[in-house]
Amino acid sequence: MGSGIVAVAAATLPRGFPGLGVAATVVWAGTALLLIVLVAAYLGQRLLRVHAGDPVLAQFFGAPPIALLTVGAATLLLGGRVIGQRAALCADLVLWSAGTVLGLVTACTVPYLMVTRHRFAPDAAFGGWLLPVVPPMVSAATGALLIPWVPAGQVRLAMLLGCYAMLGLGLIAVVLVLAMVYSRLVHHDAPSGASVPTVWIGVGALDQAVTALGALATAAPSALPAPYARGCAVLALLGGLGIWGFALLWLVLATALTVREIRTGLPFAPTWWSFIFPLGACVTGTSALASRTGSQLFVWGAVVLYALLVAAWAVVAWHSLRHVGGVRRERARR
Repeated sequence: MGSGIVAVAAATLPRGFPGLGVAATVVWAGTALLLIVLVAAYLGQRLLRVHAGDPVLAQFFGAPPIALLTVGAATLLLGGRVIGQRAALCADLVLWSAGTVLGLVTACTVPYLMVTRHRFAPDAAFGGWLLPVVPPMVSAATGALLIPWVPAGQVRLAMLLGCYAMLGLGLIAVVLVLAMVYSRLVHHDAPSGASVPTVWIGVGALDQAVTALGALATAAPSALPAPYARGCAVLALLGGLGIWGFALLWLVLATALTVREIRTGLPFAPTWWSFIFPLGACVTGTSALASRTGSQLFVWGAVVLYALLVAAWAVVAWHSLRHVGGVRRERARR
């Protein structure tokens, strides 16, 4: 999902640069291949029940559907030049459908497990609690790209309304969880170590809502009567600006906590990927506002954020490769 958002953000950036499309396509191709390998490896381990019973690992069930949805969107936006537009569309339809079903199951099942099976200490809330409820919002944003391709009439209308419903499902759940995470931050010791990067997930969740509002407003005129389509555009602008402002506040908080931890030493952990998707969502959300307002503030803001995204992605990817190599060497010694 982290590498996929790098490709998607490049495709939606309000300013183009030489070689950016080719580079994004290469990232998409590598990410699609990696998705296939990782899915096959995970299914082969048969650890689903074990992870479902773990109160921390269960939260990360939200990551696979987001990965499917993000790679699917990148396939539609960039894959056409490699595999053909029709094949790219079919691949995205399959990935979006699978990711949406899996995401809805996760958004319902993980909270149920938290209520009935898991037990938590008062300071247990962390950014990872957002992961199970974010996939429906990603479905809304990526589903908007498919709306012009589905049959006009009731099918297209149902697609649009369903995406708005998933946006509401995810956004309200995200606000509830953010309140719990904020309460944990102010009532207990500041997070440390591998849990610090997960604070950034709040940024990604909020900016994903901004992205979805913009994408759905763009698709709305093909499915809704004019007055309601204009209402969608107003909501995308005013609602998107308000949520973007709140996301900026959370971004400042997450950055400050990260800098604080770096000063004392922030060891590498797989949770470092929690930096990447939120930064990518910042880019897509800011790009959505840039295209809707024409404001150069948002245009160049998106460009700067994308540069930071690529730099962060390169650092995390490099450390991840070193980590995998170290684990393999350790296993070989045993």
